[in-house]
Amino acid sequence: MEDTTNLSPKADASLYNGQPSDTGLSCPSVGFTSRTPSISDDVRYGVSVENVPAGNKRWFVLRVSYGRIDKAKTFVKAKGMECYVPLQYKEVRKQGKKRILTTPLLPSLIFVHAAAEQVEALLHDNKVMANENSPLLSYFFNHTIHRQDNPDRNPPLIIRDEAMNNFIRLTSIKNPHIIPVTSNNIQFKLGDNVVVTEGEFKGVHGRVARIAGQQRVIVELFDGCLVATAYVPKEAMKKIMIKDIENILL
Repeated sequence: MEDTTNLSPKADASLYNGQPSDTGLSCPSVGFTSRTPSISDDVRYGVSVENVPAGNKRWFVLRVSYGRIDKAKTFVKAKGMECYVPLQYKEVRKQGKKRILTTPLLPSLIFVHAAAEQVEALLHDNKVMANENSPLLSYFFNHTIHRQDNPDRNPPLIIRDEAMNNFIRLTSIKNPHIIPVTSNNIQFKLGDNVVVTEGEFKGVHGRVARIAGQQRVIVELFDGCLVATAYVPKEAMKKIMIKDIENILL
C-alpha cells in the first residue's frame, strides 16, 4: 500500500496516478446489462482492431498477471505509451494521525491509450520469463461479440474516450468512499441516468443506486464493471437521457 498522508481532496487528473500493488482480484460484476455507451463502435460492431487507422489511439483494457501491476505500468511507460491505473483510497489512523493508503481499484486491469498496432507490438514484446508462469499483459476480450474477420474469436475490449474520461474523472478524486460495486452492496436496481451538477463529483455521469444506505451514482465502464461515488444528494443531480450522455461536456 502507498501511504499518502497529506493528500489534497482531489487528485491530479494525470494518467500516471500512483504506484499501486496488485491484490489479484478481478473486476467486480453485478450482472446488470449495460446501458452506458462505453464500448467503442470499432469493437461493438465487430470491426477488428487491425482495421483501426494507424495512429488512431483507443483505450484498450489489458489484463495484468497476479501481483504485477507496478511492473506492468513501468513496462507500458517504458514503451512511451499512456496508461491509467485507478486507485482506491482508504483512511486509517496510526498513532493518532490520519493516513490515507492506496490500493488498486481494479487490481487485475490496466488501461492503455494507444493505437491498435502499438498495443499488438506491446503484447508481442511481453514475453514470459524463465521464473514466470504467464505473460505480464494480455488482452481483455469483449465476449459479447465476435470479430468480423474471424467469427470464432472475440475482439479486444476498447473503451470510448467519453466513457474513459468520465471514469478517470471519478476515480482521480481522492475520496475513500468511492468503491467498486458488487451484488452484495447494491440494494436496488440501477435507476435514472444523471449527471452530478455540484460538489467534488461535478460532471460525473452515471446511474442512481442506493449502496450501504446511501444514494450514489454508479459509473459503468463496461458491462459488469461498475464503480460508485460517495453519497450524492438529490439536489446535486440532474436527470439526463441516454442519448444525451455523449453530449455532456467532459
